[in-house]
Amino acid sequence: VQLVESGGGSVQPGGSLRLACKASGISFSWYVARWYRQAPGKQLEMVAQITTLYVETYYVDSVRGRFTISRDNANSTMYLQMDNLQTEDTAVYFCSAYLYVSYWGQGTQVTVSS
Repeated sequence: VQLVESGGGSVQPGGSLRLACKASGISFSWYVARWYRQAPGKQLEMVAQITTLYVETYYVDSVRGRFTISRDNANSTMYLQMDNLQTEDTAVYFCSAYLYVSYWGQGTQVTVSS
């Protein structure tokens, strides 16, 4: 099983980034897809989630209205569109696929700085 992330980088406040996470070795459409982040000195935090059958989404309050999670089951890929990024969004972002067990990506750095 492998989850490979891409799309991190550096951006100024107010900018946008789109993260992608491609899964292999699992039947991705069965899995709940999640994005987490860990900022320096802080605990791991679940940022967004998208379910399988009804494609329901969940966002932590701090990103609701700015981030959008989506999935493309045909290509076994999940996405996190991040708009109006703020300095407090700086963190390492991890994707995760959950079905009784969780599989994790390697993490990608997102830095928001002026």
